[in-house]
Amino acid sequence: MKKKIVVIGGGTGNFAVLKGLKNYDVEISAIVSMADDGGSTGILRDELGVLPPGDVRQCLVALSNSSRLMRSLMNYRFETGGLEGHSFGNLLLSALEKVTGSFEKAVEEVGRILYIKGKVIPVTTHEVRLRMILNSRKVLEGEKAIYLSQEIDQGYKSIYLEPYPKANPHAIHEIMNADLVVLGPGGFHTSIIPNLLVEGISHALLASQAKKVFVVNLMNRKGQTTGYKVGDYLKQLSPYIGDALFDYVLVNNQLPPQELIDVYSEEGDLVENDLEDERILAAPLIGELKEGIKKDLMKRSLIRHNPKKLAQELMKIVNHL
Repeated sequence: MKKKIVVIGGGTGNFAVLKGLKNYDVEISAIVSMADDGGSTGILRDELGVLPPGDVRQCLVALSNSSRLMRSLMNYRFETGGLEGHSFGNLLLSALEKVTGSFEKAVEEVGRILYIKGKVIPVTTHEVRLRMILNSRKVLEGEKAIYLSQEIDQGYKSIYLEPYPKANPHAIHEIMNADLVVLGPGGFHTSIIPNLLVEGISHALLASQAKKVFVVNLMNRKGQTTGYKVGDYLKQLSPYIGDALFDYVLVNNQLPPQELIDVYSEEGDLVENDLEDERILAAPLIGELKEGIKKDLMKRSLIRHNPKKLAQELMKIVNHL
């Protein structure tokens, strides 16, 4: 029997985990946040009334076994004209949702086109918006506003989805039948917490017999998780899932080149581990940087998880189950 791994998140963090795990003989399900409302996704949501395709598209591409050309096509972004800023994959998912009348059906069909290994499941099929009320009483409307905010580390009163959505039954089923559940890495307030705000997800995580691992971000986001250490991330998650959910906490212990840390310093600092805890698994998880990388490229290469290294560590856990 193949081991079943469920990955919960959204955006580029999910992409790295899925891209790495795809190379192993396991069953993969990606449960994806539906709170995205930035860029192309936001425009399609507003103009067509569709569910957000952006994060789902990234997961589909990560799990795809189709040609490089097909994967490039899904990520292709129009640069001029009326479609400027839209990615082809987002348009395809939105058009299929309109044709089939179901976002889940659209995701399934694109999954077939891309020969994906595994399943991509929206955490909810309800139309939702993410909102946050800061201690200053300012209300941040939508994921994009929260992602861009520099005031979150001053404290917030609440973060919630409106309207309060029920979980997709398929997502609950996958969590309950998993051998391993992976939460993170990803935007803490925009990709990780929104999944836990969906009714039924936290309960399923607590009830599932699966082993659970939290993959801690490599970097803090300035103005949001400034100066956070591993313990701070776990503390912020405890209102949703308690203190004892995770069996493992996967933490990077590799230092990126100093010049890259300097370039990145405008955006955030490296996350440090402050816990003496048997659940902590420390490993080098950063991608190798090409020699002689130019300063302007550094900004774009940022400091990212290496899919291969990440998957190796997760498979060590799976192989012990």
